[in-house]
Amino acid sequence: MTETDRPRTPAPGQAPDGVGPRYFRAGPVVMLAIAAVIVLVDQVTKLAAVAALEGADPVRLVGDTVRLVLLRNPGAAFSLGTDATVVLSVIACAVVAGLLWYSRRVNSRWWAWGLGLILGGAAGNLVDRFVRSPGVLRGHVVDFVSVGWWPVFNVADACLVTGVIVVTVAVFLGVETDGSRASAKVAGRGDADG
Repeated sequence: MTETDRPRTPAPGQAPDGVGPRYFRAGPVVMLAIAAVIVLVDQVTKLAAVAALEGADPVRLVGDTVRLVLLRNPGAAFSLGTDATVVLSVIACAVVAGLLWYSRRVNSRWWAWGLGLILGGAAGNLVDRFVRSPGVLRGHVVDFVSVGWWPVFNVADACLVTGVIVVTVAVFLGVETDGSRASAKVAGRGDADG
């Protein structure tokens, strides 16, 4: 058996594939757990908002800057695409399915958190598309938090935005979804993000 044929024994704390010393094996589980918690919290807060705010005046939390006000949004963020609810629902289904499929490749804490937040946010709003009126794939998303000039949003929306920020930071830092650093791959090393 030659040196190249011999099975490689990973260094202590290193992944079997040589991904790096801080390879995060629980990445897929963490990503899916984060998404599940977000969907649960999002749906509970939406049920509470509908129960408390339906037909009521906005609740002022911080003057006119932060308020609770019930809106039903047939469109995407910023109420764009209000006439394309079914198309937006199909796109959201594809995004959720794609993230579920891709989750098995996530072995970085940064990416597990970022994609978990995005998956949870997309799935939380997708639940509304399926179960709220006027019907399946046409349901309107419940929004209820108003902050200043920003459009009214919900927990799922906040998680989507936060997830995109986390993923952007990971990309900026050169952290790959497998836990390695982009610069380390180029150099032939395998430093991980932790």
